[in-house]
Amino acid sequence: MRKIPFLRPNLVKQDTFTDYLSQIEQSRLYSNYGPLNTLFENRVLNEYYEGNGAVLTVNNATSGLMLAINQSKRPKGQFALMPSFTFSATPLAAMWCGLEPYFVDVNKDDWCMNEELVKDELEKLGEKVAVVVPYSTFGTDVNLSFYKQIHESGIPVVFDAAPSFGTSGRSGSFGNNFPGPIVFSFHATKSFGIGEGGLVYSADKDLINQVRQAGNFGFSADRETISQGLNSKLSEYGAAVALATLDAFPEKRRQRQRIYQWYQEQFQQTPVLKKWQLQKTEGEIPHQFMPVLCPEDQSNLDFVKLLADNQIEARTYFSPTCHQQNYFTSFNRTLMPITNSMSGRIISLPLWEEMKQSDIVQVTQVLAKGLKP
Repeated sequence: MRKIPFLRPNLVKQDTFTDYLSQIEQSRLYSNYGPLNTLFENRVLNEYYEGNGAVLTVNNATSGLMLAINQSKRPKGQFALMPSFTFSATPLAAMWCGLEPYFVDVNKDDWCMNEELVKDELEKLGEKVAVVVPYSTFGTDVNLSFYKQIHESGIPVVFDAAPSFGTSGRSGSFGNNFPGPIVFSFHATKSFGIGEGGLVYSADKDLINQVRQAGNFGFSADRETISQGLNSKLSEYGAAVALATLDAFPEKRRQRQRIYQWYQEQFQQTPVLKKWQLQKTEGEIPHQFMPVLCPEDQSNLDFVKLLADNQIEARTYFSPTCHQQNYFTSFNRTLMPITNSMSGRIISLPLWEEMKQSDIVQVTQVLAKGLKP
């Protein structure tokens, strides 16, 4: 039986970005939004967003969230509405901006924040809401109409789209023409992985300029700090890897979508696995891993152990969910029936570009053995 790790990052190889490294040596520019960074931003804007709006690279997505929230939040607001079914970076970014996370339950089908509950909390909390921070769960193409309406009503929306770079759907690339910030991650474990880094997109060019300034110590053109800032700049070395990754990414997307399809076929064709629930997704997604919910009368931890006993590594993103973690338990939240149920059932199965169809069969056959009769 083959040992199957959970993730096996497959970043672009050195020979694909050697020419870019030579350019760095010639220019002796290593950071500060250098020429390779500018080239990467321009390519992303034109190739993924049809030239609409503006983009900005950051050294990681958490920095991007912090900057985007801080530049967008209503100054008298207290709360950042967000799902609890998300990574810890989301509430932590809000806290770094002086806000309190306010957790909202998710839908049972697409696992994204429940919009009806968001409406209820906005009405109840009023001016206390500083910002709304939805999460595009596992890269799905969220319908942005609802959040665009909220944003244009004066309540800022910052999208945590960490796994969503390369997702396409209703409006083209995810977030296209959205007026609020959309924050992506380029961590090595993401589908568009460069080691560490991220990107902020918005249709609002002025907003991106503000975020860029804040990410460069709040400097004015005269290099005087005129606003709260930090250092979020991506190095030219990161930009070199990112440029090479842009060239390879279409094939990486195809490989990941094919593996996801293999998983779908196995769950559909194996009768005993029909009790499992797959996420209802929208759009074309460069899947990072394969998330599934085990049957309601069983525990995800039992299946993770069963897989490990069979040399298959799995995870439980996101369990515990944010509101279940000690550091976040004191914060306000809605009732959480869906999130609580998912926490005990969610399993993230291996998905990496070099997987074979036989690997998927092996994983699902092990899962089938663990089902109660």
